[in-house]
Amino acid sequence: MHIVHLALQGCLRGSDIEYGVTADTGGHIRYLLELVEASEQDPAIERITLITRAFECEFSKVDYTCPVEVISPKITLVRLPTDCPDYLPKEALWQEHPSFIAAFERWLATLPAPPAALHAHYADAGEVAAEISARQGIPFVFTAHSLGRCKLKCLADGQLNLDAETQQTLQRRIAFEERAIRNAALIIASSRDEAEVQYADYLHYDAGRIRVIPPGSHLDDFTSATSTPAIDAMMQPFLIDPDKPVLLAIARPVTRKNLAALVCAYGQSKALQQCANLVIVAGVRDHIDALEPELADNLHELLTLIDDYNLYGHVAYPKHHAPEDIPALYAWARERGGVFINPALNEPFGLTLLEASAAGLPLIATDSGGPSDIVEQCGNGVLINPRHNDEIIRQALDLFHNPSRWQRMADNGREAVKAYDWKGHTQYYHDLLARLSQPALEPAAPKALLICDIDNTLTGSPDGIRAFTTWYEEQPTLGFGVATGRSFHSALSILEQAGIPYPQVIISSVGSEIYYRNDDGVTYQQDTQWSGKIDRRWQQEAVQQALDEVAELTPQGPLEQRRHKLSYFSDGDASLVAQLQAHLKQRGLASTVIQSHGRYVDILPLEASKGQAVEHVRQHLNIERQALYVAGDSGNDLDMLRSAPCSIVVANHSDGLLEAPGMAHVYSAQARHALGIIEGVQHFQRKQKTGGTA
Repeated sequence: MHIVHLALQGCLRGSDIEYGVTADTGGHIRYLLELVEASEQDPAIERITLITRAFECEFSKVDYTCPVEVISPKITLVRLPTDCPDYLPKEALWQEHPSFIAAFERWLATLPAPPAALHAHYADAGEVAAEISARQGIPFVFTAHSLGRCKLKCLADGQLNLDAETQQTLQRRIAFEERAIRNAALIIASSRDEAEVQYADYLHYDAGRIRVIPPGSHLDDFTSATSTPAIDAMMQPFLIDPDKPVLLAIARPVTRKNLAALVCAYGQSKALQQCANLVIVAGVRDHIDALEPELADNLHELLTLIDDYNLYGHVAYPKHHAPEDIPALYAWARERGGVFINPALNEPFGLTLLEASAAGLPLIATDSGGPSDIVEQCGNGVLINPRHNDEIIRQALDLFHNPSRWQRMADNGREAVKAYDWKGHTQYYHDLLARLSQPALEPAAPKALLICDIDNTLTGSPDGIRAFTTWYEEQPTLGFGVATGRSFHSALSILEQAGIPYPQVIISSVGSEIYYRNDDGVTYQQDTQWSGKIDRRWQQEAVQQALDEVAELTPQGPLEQRRHKLSYFSDGDASLVAQLQAHLKQRGLASTVIQSHGRYVDILPLEASKGQAVEHVRQHLNIERQALYVAGDSGNDLDMLRSAPCSIVVANHSDGLLEAPGMAHVYSAQARHALGIIEGVQHFQRKQKTGGTA
C-alpha cells in the first residue's frame, strides 16, 4: 500500500524539527512524523510519501527548498514549489493553492499507479485533496488537527473583537474545512469531543464518516526522565525558591492556548503563589518582536501581566530549550511535587498531557477537547472550565495540599498512558485504509439478527470475546448489531479496542440513535427516519429545565448529553424513576426515564428506547420476530429484553433484571458476558430446530 500525506503548513522536515519557530510548526507536525514512522513498521505498507510546500526563509538556516528528502527506505518527503517562493503562514497559503495543485498533479502523473490512500492534514491540505479528488477520482482521508469554527467560537466566547481581516481569514478556512468534510471518504478525529461536538458545528457533518483514533506517543523518554543541571540553570535567573512545588505549562504562545488566563489566575491567588511557582515554557525565541504577530502579542501580554501582578521571583518563562530538555522539565516538576496544567480554550488532543502523565505528574486540563477522553480513561487529573480562573486556583491548591490525591493521579497516569500506543493506532488506521481502498463484498441480507448490549454483556471477558468472534464467523446468515448507552463514536472505540467485528447496526445513546454500516464496510449512515420519529414530541430544553429542579440528579459530562438524550448521575434510589416520571408528567412533558447500574439515569423522548429502536431495526431489515435475538445485563436493556421473544440475560446481570415484570420468557444464561450470549442464541436455535417455543 502506498500512502500519500498532504501537509502544507509549517516547517516540515525529516528530523530536528524547529518546533515553535513559527505558529504553524507545532503538534500536528510531530503527529504526522510519528504516524509515518510507526506506519513504516507494517509490512503491508510499501511506501509513504509526505507532500509539502517548498519555500525560502530568513528565520532558519535549514534548506526548505530541497525537492526530495529521503527520510528512510520507505519514507520520502517531497517539497513542491509554488508561485510564491517565500514562507507563508497558514492564513496566506490559500493564494498558493492553484500552483500547488498543479505541481501535485504533475507529481502524481509520474507515479506508476495512483496511491492507495491520500491523507490530508489541516484545512489547506483538505481543500487541495478535495480538488484532486474531484479531478482525478482519488478518495481521501481528512484530519483537521484543529478546526476553524472551534477557534472562532473560542474567540467569540472570549468576547474578543475580531478585526475584519481575522474574520475573513477564519471564514475562508472554515469554507475549506466544509468542502473537505463534505467530500472526504473518511475523517479521523483524535477525541470524542472533536468527533461529536466540534465537527457537529459544520453543515456537512456526518458522524458515520468520522472515526476516533487517539494519537500514539513515544513516551519512553518521559517515563524514565530525570532532572538535569540544564533545567536548574534554566530556572535559576527566575525563581527565588526553585525547590517549591511548580505549576508547569508547556505550550506555544498562541491565543487558543490561553496562557494569559493562567498568569491571571496565579496572580490573583496569594495562596497559590505561596505554595507553588509557575513555570511557562512557551516556545523558543531570541527577540519577541521578530516572532509572528500572534506569538509576539501573546508573549507581550504575558510579560505585562507578570509585571502588573508583580510576580517576579515566582514565575519562570525561559527563552530557550532543547528537545531533550522537555522530559527533564517534567521530571524537575515531579521531583518538586508539581502539577502540569493545560488551560487551552480548546485542545484537539493534548499530547503534552500524556508526556506529563508518563513522567509522573497529575494534570489540570481544559474540559474542551481531547483532555476529556484522556482524563476519563486514565483518572490522572481534573478538568476545568478554562474561562473560570477560580477553578484553576481551586483545583491547583487542592492538588498541592492533598498528597494522597496527587499520588493517586500520578500513579494512574503512569499506568494508563500505555493505552496511547502508535502500534495500536496504525493497526486500526491501516485496516480502515485497506477496507476503503479495497472494499469487501457485503454479505447477503441476514435472515436472523443478534442485538446485544456492549458493556458487561459483550465485553468484560477477553476469552469470551475471542470465543464470540470465532463463533460469529461461523454464522453466515446471522446479522450482528449492538444496542448501548454509549454514543456512536464511544461504541466504535470500545468495540475496536476489544477486537470485536464491525457491527452491521449500532443502536447508540440508549436507543436514541441508529446507524447502519455502509457497503464500504467502514462508514455508517444514520437512520434519519428514526431521528425524525422520536423528535416529534421531544422538548429537550423544557425537560432539561424541569430536571434542573431535581436535587437528586447531577448532570453527566457534556459529551453524554445528546440531541435526544439527557444523562445524569443519581444516588441509586430505586424510587427515583417513578418520581421523575411524575415530575415530568406534571409539567406536560412526554419522556422515557431509564435507570441503570444503580446510579445512571437517562431521559429520552417517549418513543425512544433500546427496545423500540430494536423493533424499528427489525422491521427495517425485514427480520422475522422469532429470528431476532437480544442480550443484555442491566436496567437500560429492560424494555429490549421484554419486547423480543428470544431474549438473553447474561449471568453477570445487575439491577434485579430477572425479577422485573414481563421477564418470564427470558433465557437466563449460566455463562457470563459474551459466552452467555453464545449460550443463549444456541438455546433458542435448538428450540427452533426442534419445533419448541421460545
